[in-house]
Amino acid sequence: MEKTFFMVKPDGVRRGLVGKVLTRIENRGFRLEKMEYRHQVSSQLIDQHYHELVDKAFYPGIRDFMTSGPIVVGIISGEKVIETWRSMMGSTRPEEALPGTIRGDFGQAAAPTQTIQNIVHGSDSLENAKREIALWFDNESV
Repeated sequence: MEKTFFMVKPDGVRRGLVGKVLTRIENRGFRLEKMEYRHQVSSQLIDQHYHELVDKAFYPGIRDFMTSGPIVVGIISGEKVIETWRSMMGSTRPEEALPGTIRGDFGQAAAPTQTIQNIVHGSDSLENAKREIALWFDNESV
């Protein structure tokens, strides 16, 4: 059984979409293995999570957004959960996400100078799922 990391970002929590996201996860047949509401997330943790972006010019906007409010993080499991969860989320840019995906149904297009606020995150590979789960859940293994 494959596991992956998921997150409902500050815009999803602020807009009251956590329940809708969790319903989609459960309706797809995935199992919620672990879930936590994080009232405040440190810049250091966000920097570790997005380590490959820290040196990019646009990154400070991501850090500011990700530390702007509460988030929900968790682990879900199921057959091909990484690939399927990525599909369920939809395109990174909400304006490009297809209807029926989380970002397509609930996302809001960002102005060209704004940081993308796209409601959810999911690991993009087994390696990143392992890394992100260990990072957010104190070295828990997959």
